[in-house]
Amino acid sequence: MRFIDTHCHFDFPPFIDDAAASIARAAQAGVERIIVPSVDASRFGLVSQLAQQHDALFAALGLHPINIAQHQDAHLDELENWLKTPDRKRVAIGEIGLDLYMDDAQFDKQTRLLDAQLKLAKRYDLPVILHSRRTHDQLALHLRRHDLPRRGVVHGFAGSQQQAERFIQLGYAIGVGGTITYERASKTRNTIAQLPLTSLLLETDAPDMPLQGFQGQPNRPERARNTFEVLCQLRSEAPAEIAAALWHNSQRIFALPT
Repeated sequence: MRFIDTHCHFDFPPFIDDAAASIARAAQAGVERIIVPSVDASRFGLVSQLAQQHDALFAALGLHPINIAQHQDAHLDELENWLKTPDRKRVAIGEIGLDLYMDDAQFDKQTRLLDAQLKLAKRYDLPVILHSRRTHDQLALHLRRHDLPRRGVVHGFAGSQQQAERFIQLGYAIGVGGTITYERASKTRNTIAQLPLTSLLLETDAPDMPLQGFQGQPNRPERARNTFEVLCQLRSEAPAEIAAALWHNSQRIFALPT
């Protein structure tokens, strides 16, 4: 079976220290492609370079809400300058979104930067990789207002089934990560079990979001396969059907080469 990790911060340790070996480890588990979202303007160049250097890697450029304190308006101009130059390995704008979990959220600034990046996604015809913590309802309002032609994915989803269905109705996919490997995450597990298979993507958020059994260790892209195995336990479809759908969904949303 073939897999795509649609969300891995490969530009951070431990991967950046030995990129070729990390890609090979992922490939041994069937994870053949990895999308690398950036978190701030200082990493646009590194993420783009990694994608150029390695066939398995694809880049997404964006300003992550968790780093809201350091983002400046000039960084939006920098992002657009990168987008003006065509690059077949750039497949999305991300990681962008909203976050009300952290202290000093500067939410007005977050929403302004989100709206600006959604406008860039529309202008340059790219999907978006979306971060959302305690902000699903607010994020849905922004997505409805901007009506992006390429849509994208709400990554690391851990909300209610009603919230997930609202994103799906807007045309967005739901990122399935390591949260479902924890039995105590019953709400998320039940939600993912019920959603349309055509709306699911596989992801790790490595090196973050460690899976059950790997707490205290950096998450890794090859563990997307572990998440897939748990997903198969939660779903009624055959594993081959689930794997094929996850691959097809990722190819379609990010326009990856066949």
